[in-house]
Amino acid sequence: MLPTADIVATLRAAGCVFAEDEARLLVEATADPDELSALVARRVAGEPLEQLLGWAEFRGLRIAVEPGVFVPRRRTEFLVEQALASAPPEPVVLDLCCGSGALGAAFAAATRVKALYAADVDPAAVRCARRNVPGQVFEGDLFTPLPADLRGRVDVLLANVPYVPTEAIATMPPEARDHEHRVALDGGGDGLEVLRRVAAEASRWLTAGGHLFVETSERQAPVAAAVFAEAGLAPDITGDEETGATVVRGTSTP
Repeated sequence: MLPTADIVATLRAAGCVFAEDEARLLVEATADPDELSALVARRVAGEPLEQLLGWAEFRGLRIAVEPGVFVPRRRTEFLVEQALASAPPEPVVLDLCCGSGALGAAFAAATRVKALYAADVDPAAVRCARRNVPGQVFEGDLFTPLPADLRGRVDVLLANVPYVPTEAIATMPPEARDHEHRVALDGGGDGLEVLRRVAAEASRWLTAGGHLFVETSERQAPVAAAVFAEAGLAPDITGDEETGATVVRGTSTP
């Protein structure tokens, strides 16, 4: 087995900022020397640590992920916090574009929910979400696979839509660009094409006074808020300086 100090040095040389922490996690992941060497080599080659471990930490939970699946970002914890602060008691929650299901799982772990639904178009993401989400997970494009009787009953709609402009994908870190499915990253020309589609249908699924939450960049947020207003949702923008997160909330009105 590789000595931990050698793993740390190898990871640091490859540009891993938290080499000590990553080395510890990789060593804990397997007792097989050959498998450990292979994991280190794959990490040095640029594969996301979370996909190598098979899990990502999100709001204190271990969220199962597999190769190709979008790794939940720590900044997105702010979206969950905003949703929790606005939710009524025992809400009906929908995690749309759910990826691994991290948002829905974290929300349900923090408060009692009446029901939790999730959906994603990526089959690999749906496989992971079904391991993580304590509720029903559907495979399909946005609202399409959801049961019709959910219309008008959603109190909290979490939609971590892809919001990277198509031309900016090439400038993303290789961990995301090369190892996460493009459908989870590409938001179209200005990055807001999927957000527009979600906003256009959200009012049909939300209760009166229900909330839609999305994450955007700070630059995109005013445009996203205008999209929400045009779709009949009262918009509100909140940011977190520490993490750099920006969340746009749209509230359904009667």
